[in-house]
Amino acid sequence: MPLGAPFSFRLVGTDTIHGYHSGMKIILSVSLLTLAMTVGHGCGSAPANNTSMDHNSMPGMDHNSMPGMNHSSMQSSPNAASAAYDLQFLDTMIAHHQGAVDMAGPCSTKAQHAELKTLCSNIISSQTKEITDMRSWRDKWFPGAAPAINMQLAGMEDSMKGMDMAKLSSLTGSSYDLEFINEMIPHHDGAVIMAGIALRQTAHTEIKDLAANIIRAQQMEIGQMKNWQKAWNK
Repeated sequence: MPLGAPFSFRLVGTDTIHGYHSGMKIILSVSLLTLAMTVGHGCGSAPANNTSMDHNSMPGMDHNSMPGMNHSSMQSSPNAASAAYDLQFLDTMIAHHQGAVDMAGPCSTKAQHAELKTLCSNIISSQTKEITDMRSWRDKWFPGAAPAINMQLAGMEDSMKGMDMAKLSSLTGSSYDLEFINEMIPHHDGAVIMAGIALRQTAHTEIKDLAANIIRAQQMEIGQMKNWQKAWNK
């Protein structure tokens, strides 16, 4: 059959199906009949509730570290606000920490200042450990629970919307260092706000201890970055 020539075939109980020969061997089987019968039932169509996929709301799956992932457009998980507060905090802080880890990753090669490289290394090591701890607690306290990232938790949305990984990747030298600080200070601020609320609302001692550590460590890092911001802007 010449390339592009029309073809047709008939299935029992169906109309004749027409198409064009593409150079590939056409194999007819019983499964083709099944396919023809299911096409009219929305096979491959969008879910009926029209809820978009939330790649950032799956604890244990590191979607945030995928190249090109836009942290600033992160969305809440479906029905997150109705989940237990501690589950919301864990899932939301995991996502928040992962954003900082991803942002700090290229710093070891892109940063001009040694002290910023050291800060980025500390962010990666400390927050990766805290992510591991939070995932472990989640598995223990909320096994099988649906994702509960809540962008409306105080401190979360504002601290994520300023993260611009594309802009950072386009900069080098001192321009990179200053932009990194400009983005990481409000990100840290958001973690401090969330942790402060967790101290009052959590039902678990482990989260209270974590929240206290976050506040202490990130307030100190904010102070360092603000000093560098002043010095490097001269």
